[in-house]
Amino acid sequence: MKLNIKNIFTSELPADTILENSRRQVSEAVYSFVKPKKTKKPKVIHVSQEMTQELGISEDETKSEFFKNIVTGNEIYPNTKPYAMCYGGHQFGNWSGQLGDGRAINLFEIEHNSKNWKVQLKGAGETPYSRTADGLAVLRSSIREYLCSEAMFHLGIPTTRALSLSLSGDDVLRDVLYNGNPAYEKGAIVSRISPSFLRFGNFEIFAARKDLKNLKKLVDYTINHHFSHLGNPSKENYINFFKEVSERTLKMIIDWQRVGFVHGVMNTDNMSILGLTIDYGPYGWLEGFDFGWTPNTTDRQNKRYRYANQPNIGLWNLYQLANALYPIIEEVEPLEAILNQYKIDFEKQSLQMMKTKLGLFVADEDDIKLIQELEDNLQLAETDMTLFFRYLSNFSEASTAFKLIENAFYDLENISKDVKKRWDIWFHKYENRLSIERVSFEEKKQKMNDVNPKYVLRNYMSQMAIDEADKGNYDLIDELYQLLKKPYSEQPENEKWFAKRPEWARNKVGCSMLSCSS
Repeated sequence: MKLNIKNIFTSELPADTILENSRRQVSEAVYSFVKPKKTKKPKVIHVSQEMTQELGISEDETKSEFFKNIVTGNEIYPNTKPYAMCYGGHQFGNWSGQLGDGRAINLFEIEHNSKNWKVQLKGAGETPYSRTADGLAVLRSSIREYLCSEAMFHLGIPTTRALSLSLSGDDVLRDVLYNGNPAYEKGAIVSRISPSFLRFGNFEIFAARKDLKNLKKLVDYTINHHFSHLGNPSKENYINFFKEVSERTLKMIIDWQRVGFVHGVMNTDNMSILGLTIDYGPYGWLEGFDFGWTPNTTDRQNKRYRYANQPNIGLWNLYQLANALYPIIEEVEPLEAILNQYKIDFEKQSLQMMKTKLGLFVADEDDIKLIQELEDNLQLAETDMTLFFRYLSNFSEASTAFKLIENAFYDLENISKDVKKRWDIWFHKYENRLSIERVSFEEKKQKMNDVNPKYVLRNYMSQMAIDEADKGNYDLIDELYQLLKKPYSEQPENEKWFAKRPEWARNKVGCSMLSCSS
């Protein structure tokens, strides 16, 4: 397995001068060198062939002992030095100081077909940033991350990717619900891939420590290698850099809202500087359409990271990044203008996104009201978001519309006459609104189906794959992986996955809400 290895990140940015792998505060460094932990009996259980092609690895090579040892941390690729990154972050709105890669170890970077990729292991052991944790990961969280990052990519949503999912062969102690009942689980390692794993928190830590020399170094590196189209680093381009990060962040969140994805833990250390979805912890997809839903048990009370609040949190996090960049910009007005533009753009893009979901393409001043009434109706009774919008693409006339969507309701039998009446009123308004469109029924349906997925990775689906994997059966991991490659396609052979969450999954651990340990 001959890879085109590069060392741009480690050669251009300052390293931690202390080489021992001890928990500590790391200053004046972007990263610390660290070696992954060797495991007892590693086993690769799934590989993304798409990512292997991106990296220049053949299918045969993925079956080799060498590949297995590299992606489980048991062997270090020749002439590379693995490292963990230093960053800080605001967690649930409060500054947490140094955080860093507590259970992620970057192996190396690969250049292939003019693209540069960082290869990282999640769950490969302790680093200086592990604090009181063991740096390991369990099978359930690893399956969730592996499947979801690839599913998001095929949904057309900016994301980090995954190369492989492996068992470490070691058992790991975890308290799933943080309720004082820890138990041993199967250890696992995901090989994650991204052009960059830099987060808002990488910049925040230097600003918090008033280390402007290294803050500037990191911003210059980021512009040179990830925003080179802006030109050479300068005060003007620091502003342009922030503007583009803001725009990418908003685009990503609008995409989340479109498919009903809730990240669950949008701390600033979980925000990618490239506007990629990163760190798949207690995420989930809306099943019943509910603006107040969060999948994170830690957030159950305050619901800071609930579905409806994600765009606001994106803005809040950008404020923190603006504060971090201010010392090298020293101008408030351009940063404020960018943050204000985010609010304006959110209103515009959110409206446009909802219009595409409804098959509305011409301008009409009443669209905002129509959408608000729809969102109100969706919350009158528990209504499955994914099913509803997919069924709606078949809409032809108001008189038959309720029948068309009734399978999206979780409790159809108990829907009141009043609720049905409100739906009938809305469907008549929708029918009138569609009459001014200039596209055919077939074209409208196709355009709606292109933005409203038929298949998403519902938590119960992941949990079923996890339960099977615990018994040593990995077939369902592959079945879901293949299904989610074509989320907008009909796939009649996979119709069983186009269904509401089953009742057994309503309150089951791993299917409804999840902890940060998930």
